[in-house]
Amino acid sequence: MVRTGHAAASASAAIPELPYAPPPGVTAPGLEVLTLSELRARGGLRLSDPQRPDFHQLFAVESGTLRQSVDFTEHATGPGGWLWVRPGQVQQYTDPHGAEGSLVLFRPAFPDPATAAAVGLDEASDAVARQPGDRHARAVGFALDHLRFEFAAEWQPPARGTHEDVLRHLLAVLLRRLVSTPGAHGTEAAQPPDAFRRFRAAVEADFARTRRVADYARALGYSPRTLSRATRAAVGLGAKEFVDRRVVLEAKRLLAHTDRSAARIGTALGFADATNFAKFFHQRTGGTPGAFRASVRS
Repeated sequence: MVRTGHAAASASAAIPELPYAPPPGVTAPGLEVLTLSELRARGGLRLSDPQRPDFHQLFAVESGTLRQSVDFTEHATGPGGWLWVRPGQVQQYTDPHGAEGSLVLFRPAFPDPATAAAVGLDEASDAVARQPGDRHARAVGFALDHLRFEFAAEWQPPARGTHEDVLRHLLAVLLRRLVSTPGAHGTEAAQPPDAFRRFRAAVEADFARTRRVADYARALGYSPRTLSRATRAAVGLGAKEFVDRRVVLEAKRLLAHTDRSAARIGTALGFADATNFAKFFHQRTGGTPGAFRASVRS
């Protein structure tokens, strides 16, 4: 899934997204299991550059510490830790050589629909960090081992379709086990209110079209107050702040991984002109779009 012929990018060149591109010989063209050493060995891939893959990445660290930034938040994943990075998130390795472990890559359409719904596959979310302990660690470890074994197994036609089905089922076990384990600090995440889940999905679809909470409330059949109450209960923010943060995040992503001008990015995000976009960005980040781009490209 990671490009093997990806040219090294510089601060002055465009930084492309990394599309799904399995290496030769992969018989299930939607999933790949590799080691972190194998990832580092792939020619032409500069892990220190900002990347925005269009596939899921599930890291399992066995030794050392994997240090990386996901959507401009630093993560240090130690032995026994897991980190799930979702498509569209901007990722940048701080120290790609500091850890050993496994990486499971899979396309969004690879899991079956029931699993996708059960694990919140399509929900906009931060990176999912887990540090399983005791029986949870054994359960996810066994699931990863079985997935890794079956991925490496040789299946001859016409059994390759069966091979892909087996991998799909094993990935489902791994994902369901992982999301059912306690979070990074040993606590179970509360299920968010349905109003917030619907609002989050609507914001993800339309944040570049409107930043008005009233527009979302009208479309969803809620009052603005209900949306704000549900959003505050779920993530500790008001509804307007939630929308604005999503816009800022997308602006940061585009500034980091593309060479579009700030004016073009502002237009893409629904701003009338570059001045309004720059003012919005400065009010919410304390800096200019250009300064932010320079900080992540350096």
